[in-house]
Amino acid sequence: MRFADIPFHEEVKKRLREMADSGRLPHALLLEGPQGSGKFNLARAMAQYIHCTARTAGGDACGRCPSCLQHASLGHIDTFFSFPVLKRKSGQTTLSDDYLPEFKQFLTDSPYMDFEQWLSMLGNPNGQPLIYVDEASALLERMNRTARQSQYKIVLMWLPERLQEAAANKLLKLVEEPYPDTLFIMVSDNAREILPTILSRTQRISVRRYTDDEVRQIMQSAGSSEDEADCIAEMADGNINLALKLRNNNIASTRYLDQFMELMRKAYLRRVNDLRKWSTEVADMGREGSIRFYDYCARLVRENFILNIGDTRIVSMSPAEMEFSRRFSPYINVVNVERIFDTITAARNDTMLNGNGKIIAFDLAVKMILLIKQGQEG
Repeated sequence: MRFADIPFHEEVKKRLREMADSGRLPHALLLEGPQGSGKFNLARAMAQYIHCTARTAGGDACGRCPSCLQHASLGHIDTFFSFPVLKRKSGQTTLSDDYLPEFKQFLTDSPYMDFEQWLSMLGNPNGQPLIYVDEASALLERMNRTARQSQYKIVLMWLPERLQEAAANKLLKLVEEPYPDTLFIMVSDNAREILPTILSRTQRISVRRYTDDEVRQIMQSAGSSEDEADCIAEMADGNINLALKLRNNNIASTRYLDQFMELMRKAYLRRVNDLRKWSTEVADMGREGSIRFYDYCARLVRENFILNIGDTRIVSMSPAEMEFSRRFSPYINVVNVERIFDTITAARNDTMLNGNGKIIAFDLAVKMILLIKQGQEG
């Protein structure tokens, strides 16, 4: 990963270059900022720049020397990845290396480090991965050895806020009094959750969220049309992970809109048998698909309520969503909007708990008949 591969963040790149070029490298560097802002890419680029043996005049890794080629293949001998994983069976050590092939694939598939995708790759979307004390012990042993190929051994640690307290305490001395050839580059989504003993010993660099215009440009570079990129940028809130999900789920969103329109139309007409069929179709989406659909419903209800009260400046909908909502939004008002939200949220939560998808969806549909009626009367 070279600095040139990372869009924008020129101010952070400049600061990282100056650190490396001057030789004044902090023993523990922390890149902190919101999710989807490309922080881990910057950490990877910094590690490659430090290890590169033929830096360019423009201030970047050459991309051609042996060290750069090793970084490109995620196999540099003096670079170590440390990241949260799920606890292994009792009696077994729990190390990042146990999941290293999955993590390398994750870096390829999700360069902006989508935590939900990492959970899926670990095989447990509801898991709570941590960096365990076994990992801290392994790092201490590794850092005790001299660098094999480069001047520095570099630990790239993703989400130090997920350091188990015992692991953080074990690493504290190494972070506080590091070996002269050891660097830690940590990347955090929420620095406030890092143990103070670790946080206070890092040099912190803030990585801002992407602006809407930057998201728009990144999406267009990824193949989105100008209109699609505009719409995504308005909804993504600077998070490239969310922007990519919105882009990749474009077809799914079209299906979700069709299902949402059918729900509201059939509920308005009180066609219970049709809603029973609709419930089966929603259940057929599967657990994860149903959860995403209910999230979509909640968003569209919110946008319709905002549209109804007349504040179109902050409405974020696609042209197809807007076309339907101009007619439908009067039925989402102060009388029923809160109960509609609560009903959709309950359906989502019950689905997450592995409830019967068909029963959950039909219960939602029947309740929607009454809620739409209340909106009419309101």
